[in-house]
Amino acid sequence: MTDKPRALIIGGGNGIGEAAALLMHARGWRVIVADRDADAAGRVAASIDGTARCLDITDEAALNQAAEKEESRGGIAALVVCAALFQDIMPPEAYPTADWERTIGVNLTGTWLANRAFGSRMARRGAGAIVNIASIAALGSVPVHAYGSSKAAVVALTQNLAGEWGRSGVRVNCVSPGSTLVPRVQARLATGRYAAHPKEFTALGRAVEPNEVAEAIEFLASPRASAITGVNLVVDCGWEVASTWAQYGGVRASYAPPT
Repeated sequence: MTDKPRALIIGGGNGIGEAAALLMHARGWRVIVADRDADAAGRVAASIDGTARCLDITDEAALNQAAEKEESRGGIAALVVCAALFQDIMPPEAYPTADWERTIGVNLTGTWLANRAFGSRMARRGAGAIVNIASIAALGSVPVHAYGSSKAAVVALTQNLAGEWGRSGVRVNCVSPGSTLVPRVQARLATGRYAAHPKEFTALGRAVEPNEVAEAIEFLASPRASAITGVNLVVDCGWEVASTWAQYGGVRASYAPPT
């Protein structure tokens, strides 16, 4: 019997990362749950008989140490980068520069550091898959300037690294989730911090479930996606296609063909 493929999920202690850990475990992966919140990583890892690791995506030395440790054990088959910072809506002049730099530092530079640490070693080994998490905020104009800019850059970074490492057997893709019902989003919906519910501005009339994003992640990480690299897979319940319908009264609530 062959060993199960090993996946390391950075930001696996909650939200989409946690959903990915649970699904990948169910699909036969051995999962390493990495998060700067050691308790969260331990909780998720314990639920799937996985391994927990306290890891800060902005700590270059720790990332390289973790990557080297995994290579000494044969290397991981997949890296999933979910760690991110969000931001509140505010005009540019009200957004502190320190907050901008922190958001870019985690979302973009952290993704770069994690990809470089693990991806370069995958390339030397000649095999591996990386899945980065971007966002629908990368796809259009949004009032979260640092977050949207950082996620747009993650899409570009993914494409660049896919070209860099493709001939070395490493695939690099990303997933752009829409409004996903992770605890943070559920809390904002419950308290009215969002001006509209996703059911009002998506083609499918609902928000995305975390497991639906996890399905996309697991697919891109797996050999089933062996010919796919440099792709940004959008999982948004039709947010992108429905947004341009506002001028025409919005998407139809239902469709009845002519009789």
